[in-house]
Amino acid sequence: MDETLTSVIRERYQRVLDQISEAIARCGRKAGTVRLVVVSKTQPLDVVRAAIAAGVAILGENYAEEAVAKIAALTGTAVEWHMIGHVQSRKADLVAEHFSMLHSLDSVKLAGRLDHFCEEYGRSLPVLLEVNVSGEQSKFGFPAWDETHWLNLKPVLEQIIAFSHLSVRGLMTMPPIFDNPEKSRPYFQRLHRLQILLRELFPQIEWTELSMGTSSDFIIAIEEGATYLRVGQAILGPRKV
Repeated sequence: MDETLTSVIRERYQRVLDQISEAIARCGRKAGTVRLVVVSKTQPLDVVRAAIAAGVAILGENYAEEAVAKIAALTGTAVEWHMIGHVQSRKADLVAEHFSMLHSLDSVKLAGRLDHFCEEYGRSLPVLLEVNVSGEQSKFGFPAWDETHWLNLKPVLEQIIAFSHLSVRGLMTMPPIFDNPEKSRPYFQRLHRLQILLRELFPQIEWTELSMGTSSDFIIAIEEGATYLRVGQAILGPRKV
């Protein structure tokens, strides 16, 4: 174990946790209502191992096969693994078997595959629905940039909610990348408004979770109601590509 690397990561991790706590207090939100997912995609195993040793509680991965290899190598650790990236339906079995939560459910087809494999594995998978609130073609997610069309999502979401081995907990989004984090605010506000509407349309679902905010804009995300933050480079350093 690289003690120096662990120490550096621990210091960065604690700094981000302190910033989160301060932001929560400023907003008048309750302590513990925001959880930090440390994004470990493309990071080598020694960095991930050091992060766990530094006290990181939740790790977020974007690529199923890469993540499963890490999970296998780190068997016995108490960390939670969350899938936060786009999942091809042919990789649904990996997600269903190995992850504590999926943040990026973006199609009925994927939902059906996940439900099938979760039934095989005898488990229920907590999921967040990924929505595209910006209209960027490069983004995945259900179309949600035009608020006048939000009711068109109802038939699709009814199908997903009906799957018995998926537990819908809320929403996830990725706004455009800005130099000024304040520019992310309207997109986070849009996600929050969609959350309010879905609570009215589907009162049987709690819709408690909003996964939004990354290294550059997580303070703004907290101010707009985020319950999960996805922060990587601010804690683990530059990604290895």
